[in-house]
Amino acid sequence: MSDVASRPPLPIVGSILRAPEMLSVLRILTGLLFLEHGTGKLLGFPAGLPFIDQMPGGLLYTTGTLELIGGLLITIGLFTRPVAFILAGFMAVAYFMVHFPQSFFPAKNYGEPAVLFCFVFLYLAAVGSGPWAVRRD
Repeated sequence: MSDVASRPPLPIVGSILRAPEMLSVLRILTGLLFLEHGTGKLLGFPAGLPFIDQMPGGLLYTTGTLELIGGLLITIGLFTRPVAFILAGFMAVAYFMVHFPQSFFPAKNYGEPAVLFCFVFLYLAAVGSGPWAVRRD
């Protein structure tokens, strides 16, 4: 065992940054960031989302609804596993439909948020909502 692994955690860090609570923080912040995309598309707040004027109407309302409802459910921690699984697939499709045709590299095709959302949602689908949730799973 290494010296680092055998040391006890720092008192302040160990009491504040506990894994279950940080899972809930990750879920809540991810949900709020995702929700923001839905409100921008459907409610116009925040205004001026990039490329929103180039989206076909049906796609705009479909993606906005998924982002709004899915983001809200993820934020409050209700049906986290199934919703996160659906949203992970949604983000994978979004990446390959919109970003990947522009370039192979996410840094070049502006697909980093889609990739990050996809894998955070996949993680949430695997581990659940954490302790701070309307319905823990």
